[in-house]
Amino acid sequence: MNKAGTKAELSRPAPEAEPLVATVATRPPTAATEVIAPQPLRSEPDPARKSTLPRPPPPPEAMPDQLEKGRYPRPVQDWLEAQVALARLALSPGSIDGLPGPQTRAALRAFQSSRSLTPSGELDAATRAALVLDAPLYTNVVVSTEDLARLQPLSPSWLGKSRQSALEYESILELLAEKSQSHPNLIRRLNSAVEWSSVSPQTPITVPWVNGVVPSEKAAFVHIRLAERTLQAFGSQSNLLAHFPCSIAKRMEKRPVGELHVVVLIPNPNYTFDPELFPESAEARTLTNKLVIPPGPNNPVGIAWIGLDRAGYGIHGTPSPEQVGRTESHGCFRLANWNAACLLQLAWVGMPVFVDP
Repeated sequence: MNKAGTKAELSRPAPEAEPLVATVATRPPTAATEVIAPQPLRSEPDPARKSTLPRPPPPPEAMPDQLEKGRYPRPVQDWLEAQVALARLALSPGSIDGLPGPQTRAALRAFQSSRSLTPSGELDAATRAALVLDAPLYTNVVVSTEDLARLQPLSPSWLGKSRQSALEYESILELLAEKSQSHPNLIRRLNSAVEWSSVSPQTPITVPWVNGVVPSEKAAFVHIRLAERTLQAFGSQSNLLAHFPCSIAKRMEKRPVGELHVVVLIPNPNYTFDPELFPESAEARTLTNKLVIPPGPNNPVGIAWIGLDRAGYGIHGTPSPEQVGRTESHGCFRLANWNAACLLQLAWVGMPVFVDP
């Protein structure tokens, strides 16, 4: 799967490219030179809203055999169940894969701290008792003609990307993995009989049931810990609302430390590729104009842009969620698309963002 690369490369597995100066828009441009000025979506937090961790939405109806009376809620039994339970609370373990990796343990420590448990990162007895499944672990989704119609191959070049109608998902596996906040390998394991190169409409696919949580209040502030590569949002009582893995800048001098503030929030941003900022790119050296890259989940800044009051810096999504926290950016703070979308709902213009070394 070919995605945007670094300044020097345009293909995986290198980390995706990222703007030093980002231009974003709320809809696709009608021409390559059109840029729409971003408009703020939020103004201030609502202190009257209840300060509680978000709860998952009602159980799905796709697997009624799992909805036996008294079966839920129950304590988690293994790491896969722990990952799903954490994700339902907006405490992201990264891409759900059933493995106790460092991002899962970091999310578990955040949960343990929020419940006044020893932050060990282990599924001990006290943690299992506190971390529960409120609904079935899996659900079935049915592939639709609309799902298949939106798929597009991703051009390997910046010029090619600028000419696409959108930077959509390349495969149904990628779409389903991202929608369920899961690693593609897990989706493959759960659906071993599926031939992914020829999925037809009405094909049922089993995925972890996560769904997007609805924030119960606006965040009062965000705290980014560079050393831990985590981003956490807190409520008005300093209560934890969300925890996400985060990619940070590779170069120390590109890592802003101290207090920043949100200046704009944009869903589905476009991206301006400025060839002057990529002198090491062979393609960039052949271009004389900036290119406007259309929105979509495979846009270099993903499906959300949260601009900060330092020129060119922001918090945004990514086309490579499995690499978040494991690769480094050019300066911005990078989240999985689903986590960036959640943070977009929590954030507001003027919100403080505290960055620790």
